[in-house]
Amino acid sequence: MKLYDYILSPSCYKARLMAALTGVKLELRPVDFHPGAEHRGPELLALNPAGSIPILEDGDLILTESSAILVYLAAKAAPEWLGSGKAEEAARVQQWLSFSGRLTASLGAARLHEMLLRPGDIDALQVQGTMALRELEAGLVEQGFRGMRFLAADRPTVADIACFPYVALAPDGGVTLDPYPAIRLWSRALRALDNFIEMPGIHRLHELKPEPQDRSGRGVR
Repeated sequence: MKLYDYILSPSCYKARLMAALTGVKLELRPVDFHPGAEHRGPELLALNPAGSIPILEDGDLILTESSAILVYLAAKAAPEWLGSGKAEEAARVQQWLSFSGRLTASLGAARLHEMLLRPGDIDALQVQGTMALRELEAGLVEQGFRGMRFLAADRPTVADIACFPYVALAPDGGVTLDPYPAIRLWSRALRALDNFIEMPGIHRLHELKPEPQDRSGRGVR
């Protein structure tokens, strides 16, 4: 399988991370996204007329949406990442996969504005990103009441990988994660997974600062 990849793209990182977690070997084809805009050149437009990356090529199959790539990698190598198949869990997985698009449109766009000077109403993007983070925090708290640490189940699924990168990189777009303890603990749980890989701006668990301690000396739950 070949992944057309940009090292600083959170969407491309989703595919690299999913492949690492499931043991899939990818051939990485670097794309000069910035400043070269190679993704809008004739070679890549022939693969993806939308002019975006990542692009996954596996024989005659071309996938150009990151959520579809996650599902494909999981289905090929580790179907447990798709969930149990029970109706409620399957619906949660699909709901968070859809929600991840809102993270891209808000936190992702704010990050592009701040890092690559892409046009956009940064104030509105940050407000939208903050609203999405509040929704994610509420969802994780609710899952905690069910005794679950992850978005759709008691184990990680493609839904967590779809949402994680743009959340972890929210500070690049000027949106802090300080008010969201459930999100921070969820992020730590994902970083603790076997075969987790990092990207620039997303570090391994041992490189993070400890969580704040409450008066009993225990980490915030």
